[in-house]
Amino acid sequence: MSTECYPISVLPHVTRLYRDYVAMDENPTVASWYGANPTNDSWMRLKAVAASKGNELADALRRQSIEFQAAPQALANIEKLRNGARAVVTGQQVGLFGGPLLTLLKAATAVARAAEATRSAGIDHVPVFWLATEDHDLAEVDQLSLLTKTSVELLKANLKTAVPVPVGGVLLGQGITDVLEQVSELLSWAPITEKLREFYTPENTLGGAFAKLLTYLFSAHGLIVMDAASRDFHALGSPVLRAALKRAEELETALLARTAELERDGYHAQVLVKPGASLLFLLDEVSGERFALRRTSSDIWKAGGRTYSMPELLAILDTAPERISPNALLRPVFQDVILPTAAYIGGPAEIAYFAQSAVLYEKILGRITPVLPRLSATLIEPAIGEVMARHEVSLPDTMTTADALAQRLGARAMPIAGKRKIAAVGNALDVELSALTEYLSAMDESLGRSATVSASKMRYQMNRLRRMASTFELQKEASLRKHADAMTLNLYPGGHLQERVLGGVWFLARSGDELIERLIEEAKNLCPGHVVVRL
Repeated sequence: MSTECYPISVLPHVTRLYRDYVAMDENPTVASWYGANPTNDSWMRLKAVAASKGNELADALRRQSIEFQAAPQALANIEKLRNGARAVVTGQQVGLFGGPLLTLLKAATAVARAAEATRSAGIDHVPVFWLATEDHDLAEVDQLSLLTKTSVELLKANLKTAVPVPVGGVLLGQGITDVLEQVSELLSWAPITEKLREFYTPENTLGGAFAKLLTYLFSAHGLIVMDAASRDFHALGSPVLRAALKRAEELETALLARTAELERDGYHAQVLVKPGASLLFLLDEVSGERFALRRTSSDIWKAGGRTYSMPELLAILDTAPERISPNALLRPVFQDVILPTAAYIGGPAEIAYFAQSAVLYEKILGRITPVLPRLSATLIEPAIGEVMARHEVSLPDTMTTADALAQRLGARAMPIAGKRKIAAVGNALDVELSALTEYLSAMDESLGRSATVSASKMRYQMNRLRRMASTFELQKEASLRKHADAMTLNLYPGGHLQERVLGGVWFLARSGDELIERLIEEAKNLCPGHVVVRL
């Protein structure tokens, strides 16, 4: 088994902010927005603030972990938290059947970093996975993508709610049985399908099933899976929610200033902050619908069709704290007043959020929690690896369309004599056209412009001739197109990174439980870019 580490720049659609974050040694401005450099171990030497109510936290986690069927390793880690251990935290939405591969990559990274910090710093660190059960975008999580031989199959449980409510509490219902049949068939009835059947039952919830699956997969490593939507955890995090209410104007001013700072330096804000918008959501007491809280004045707030005074909201926070929840920018701060977090493991989008959340950390907690990148990886099965080797294709070559890759394979398949002739003519044409255009431009500016247009048309026709020759080879050797389709489908499905599209269970079905161990080992390598994992 071998591993390749590519620089982050090979990935498409990576924001400039994330690229500069990975290379923050060269950018002190970006470094000031984050708690520690992600490329070294400085985060381990920072003092993590202990949970203010460690026993209450441990008791709540223990009750929940037993419900999630946690193994002794996770329960032992909870006791370590009770006794002063630090947490390495990550999290994700509760996608159907575990969601995309990146879920496993995040959990594996948290496990690897916690073990590394325990060994290097001499202080116990435990991995924690925070379930984003309070989000209310059900359509976003009610889906799973798996591969067939020729396409990406999108499966949905078609879960329904009368109003937008937190997704974690949505019952799976009888319809989940039919989806399980489809999943089992696509996974060729691998052992993991039995666990899916065990956890994804009609009477279970979307969040509960996800929690049990993840707890099972990482049971040997003591991953603590945490659903913070309950009253217990919200009561522990209420100081942050209270600050977001009472200091709303101050926090809004700080966020607007950070947005201006980001834009001045050529970045963009991940979350649009508008005057009057708050950092909080409120659950309707009767329907359970989740509304954004909006501030209309220093003491008047709106959620749905109702208005609330500050005393009313503070009373809700005292008596039913679970009704008030943080938005994406405030959530990390809420998390880190509950947990003794040493570092958070995030993907590119989350790390971009942290550039804005940093001001909330500073204002509310007086510190910034370090954020570290998760393992970013493409998994290559042996059959695909063999095809890539046969055609001398690397991972970056596959990050295109099947048509473009097929053209490249066709060009490579041309006889050497043909390649040389086309290359020689193309090079000669380019040299002569450049010289001619320069000569005519010196004679007359208008004539030079006409020459430039004509030269462009001639180069286009030369490239068209190259494509025609490649297409001829493709038609002559049909396997080339088939191989291009297979490589892009498996490694860059639908023009997106594999880790963001394909369900983690697809890889578990093909590689078994050994996959979890392999991903944890890969996460230990600290590749600052993107890893190729050859299975």
